[in-house]
Amino acid sequence: MRLVAGLDQPTAGSVRLGGKDLAGVPPHKRNVTLVFQNLALYSHLSVADNLAFGLNHERSNERISETAKLLGIDHLLSRFPAELSGGEQQRVALGRAIVRQPAVLLLDEPLSSLDAPV
Repeated sequence: MRLVAGLDQPTAGSVRLGGKDLAGVPPHKRNVTLVFQNLALYSHLSVADNLAFGLNHERSNERISETAKLLGIDHLLSRFPAELSGGEQQRVALGRAIVRQPAVLLLDEPLSSLDAPV
């Protein structure tokens, strides 16, 4: 996962996405998202701002709304991570990854305590 996400570099071979070699492509320029087991939410940002993090402003409100509805967290958009249950935090972390519409979504066991069917 870390190789595909660009957090580590391969010592041999290559990592390809859609036929393109990703060697030398920085993580922020890959169309890959990763949900860590520890969720890595920004505690000082609301749910809406956590979802918006890394999005360009064009259509961001629309994508945030669609993603929040999909995950059943649309009523939580103004809350902060400390105000959420563990399962709600997991849905926010998953939403932050899928709102970007990545080519690859990597999951590091983020669904272990999910409190709702997704």
